[in-house]
Amino acid sequence: MQGPGALRAVLFDMDGLLIDSERLWLEVEFEVVARLGGRWTEEHQQALVGGSLAGAVAYMLELTGADVPAATVGAWLLDGMAERLGAAVPLLPGAKELLAEVRAAGVPAALVSSSHRRLIEPVLDAIGREHFAVTVAGDEVARTKPDPEPYRTAAARLGADPRACVVLEDSPNGLAAAEAAGCVTVAVPGVLPIAAAPGRTVVASLRDVDLAFLRSLVPAP
Repeated sequence: MQGPGALRAVLFDMDGLLIDSERLWLEVEFEVVARLGGRWTEEHQQALVGGSLAGAVAYMLELTGADVPAATVGAWLLDGMAERLGAAVPLLPGAKELLAEVRAAGVPAALVSSSHRRLIEPVLDAIGREHFAVTVAGDEVARTKPDPEPYRTAAARLGADPRACVVLEDSPNGLAAAEAAGCVTVAVPGVLPIAAAPGRTVVASLRDVDLAFLRSLVPAP
């Protein structure tokens, strides 16, 4: 593994960071909770941002008290999102340009998501698989965000010291995972507000981020 120093890799979250999927998740969650006999609001969604599928299912079952197997509820959520992403993948402003710049410079990149592989695949098809040397899905690790395992896994697969990796995230859970892994972080707040913190920079949009900015965040050797 390389030691700390200049920027070695850029690690991207997916939902709410590269793609405008939180509104799609809200639609699916509303439908699933209605199917369970309950009522869903944006406040409920905020409790799940950046979390795992298992966590969302448990939350919904507790909220509604429905007697439905967790696996069934999880399948409903995945089916709903897969249908929507199969129809269109809405990129957020600045995502396409930043991915292209990172790739053109030869800086390795990874996609690190809490979403299952089934939902990552249509996004990779739309964005372009060539942008990512490594992809880590939520159902491919033992512990998902906010645990650091996903980001440690991505950095290890890239052969990069986490301290020389910059992570771009939109959620507190994702930032907690990246920071616990030892990465430098850039927050692009979406559904939830995010405050600045040591080792973390907060920007309004990916339009405010370019490769020179990312390089400036990692101390030179």
